[in-house]
This record gives sequence, structure tokens and C-alpha cells, in this order.
Amino acid sequence: MEDSKASEALISLFKLERLLNQDQGGRRITLLGTINSEPALLTAERAAFPSSSEALAAFHACLSDVKNLGTNDIYHWYLASINNHSQDHVSPDLKLNLIHPCTEKHIKKYSPQGLRMVTETPEIYRDHIRPYIVKQREAGRLDWVFNILEGRKEQKDIIYRDPGQDGTTDEAFLLAPDLNWDRETLTSMHLLGLVQRRDIWSLRDLEKKHVVWLKHMREKILEATVKKYPSVEKDQVKLYLHYQPTFYHLHIHVVHIMLEPTGTQAIGKAFGLENIIAQLDTMATTTGGGMADVTLTYTLGESHDLWNEVFLPLKEAGTG
Repeated sequence: MEDSKASEALISLFKLERLLNQDQGGRRITLLGTINSEPALLTAERAAFPSSSEALAAFHACLSDVKNLGTNDIYHWYLASINNHSQDHVSPDLKLNLIHPCTEKHIKKYSPQGLRMVTETPEIYRDHIRPYIVKQREAGRLDWVFNILEGRKEQKDIIYRDPGQDGTTDEAFLLAPDLNWDRETLTSMHLLGLVQRRDIWSLRDLEKKHVVWLKHMREKILEATVKKYPSVEKDQVKLYLHYQPTFYHLHIHVVHIMLEPTGTQAIGKAFGLENIIAQLDTMATTTGGGMADVTLTYTLGESHDLWNEVFLPLKEAGTG
């Protein structure tokens, strides 16, 4: 008991010299300081959220100082504090994202699930995946994207808007913060490049003829990012596309290279923009080929419609 009390007393004696390190999102910090004139390192990490039913039921009642950062269609995002601070100037504890009303697809996306590696040939894409994407597009759920592109929402957040090299909307695009970023922690920077045109739904629609446009977008996105955030350099920025994406309208993820890797950046989910450009660039001009003509291997969650409706049946039939 005495040892515990002596150890606990050390924390109150800590004198800060400087912040030594901070992970993305500020969930863990390491401070350099002294205790009794001797050097000391103090690492602080946010505790895990409680998981008991009683604690979760009371969770929302503990929130205070809720500040809306933006609203677009069914998506809302906020900063908030846990209602246990004694000082008014304490920074927000939480970044909140609200989807309301959510769909069954949202529930599946955010539920824990096993992963599978699948191989999608050009034939599987043509016969199964493309029809699925068409159905997803016809079902809507892209209003929030069109709200941004058409100037109805999030206009004050737009970092850069490019009219395109050819002066038409075919090559126009814009750059804006991803709704999951807190807009402050640069090492967790996450932006989205949204193309204006509506006929390119995923990386599968990219062709060799798009190489010049893709290179232009890459350069302009990098220039706009470092201009907006001067402490970030071009070689600290990573650009990639998801496949399968969360929504079927071509978009480029733009993140700080120090953003902690998660499943969304993993091999089998994220395809580097530079690698896609290089792959298209090497395709024979005479064929006019594109990403629809290559075989892709990637991960799918076991709750994903494509696993249950396409790849699992193919596996059971011995053809996948």
C-alpha cells in the first residue's frame, strides 16, 4: 500500500518540459519532463470505453459541450466533452459521427465481422460485380456526395476546386476534409478528392485514356494539400482508392503518412493511386485497356453482400 501511494504521488510532482510525441487523433501522448529535477517520461492514453449495458445506456447523458462540425444528408459530425471536467477551457474529449437514419448496410459495415481474401477476374467483374454496382447506384444513397458537388453542403470546408484541364466537368474535381477527421490533428489528416463526373464509379472504370487526368489530379491535390497545411510536405501525403469502396462514385483518399494504419489502409483494401496510374500507363495503347481488364485480389467482410451473393457461392461451387 505504501509503495502504491508513493508511486501515485510521483504524478503530481511531474513538471512538463515539452510534448515529445502524439499519435493520430491524440489518443496517446508522451510528455518529457522532470520529477525532483530528474528526467521523466509520462505517457498518457485514453482509457477504453466501458462496454457494460448500464454504462452504455448512460453514455449519451454524459456528453456536454456538443458542437456540430457539419451536417450532410443523413451524416452529422460533432466535437463533444465528457461531463466530468472542472475547467471550462478543457478541449473536447470526443469526435462524434452520427448516421441518422442509418440503413442495414451501415449496420453491417460497423459490426465486427470476419474477413476473406477474394480474387475478382474480369469475367467475375463483368457478370456479377458490375450488375451489383449498378443496383447500388440505382438505390441512391449518394445524395450527400451530390450535395457537395452541386454546392448545397460543406462549401465552406472545400479546400480546392479544379475546373479540369479541358474546361468541362469531365475532368473537374474538388478536395475536402473527410467527415471522420477532426480538422485539427495533422498527423491524422484525412481528405477526400471527389470527381465531378458521374460515369466513373470505382477504380474498375479507369482506363488508359484517363492517365493524364489522374496525374493532373494527383499533382493538384498534393499542391492544394501542402498549401492549406504548410507544415505538411508532399512526400508526407499518401493517396489511394478503396476497392470495394464504401460508395460508388470515384473518390481519392488523401491522408498523412503518419495516420495510424487501419483496415481501410491495408493491402487488399487500399490501392495506391500512383500504382494504378503506373499499371494503366503500361497497358498497350492499341487495346485501349483499363482496370476492368485486370484481375484484382482484395478483402471482403463476411457480412458484405458480395461475399454472400457472389464469392461464397462461387467458392462452394468450386469456381471461385
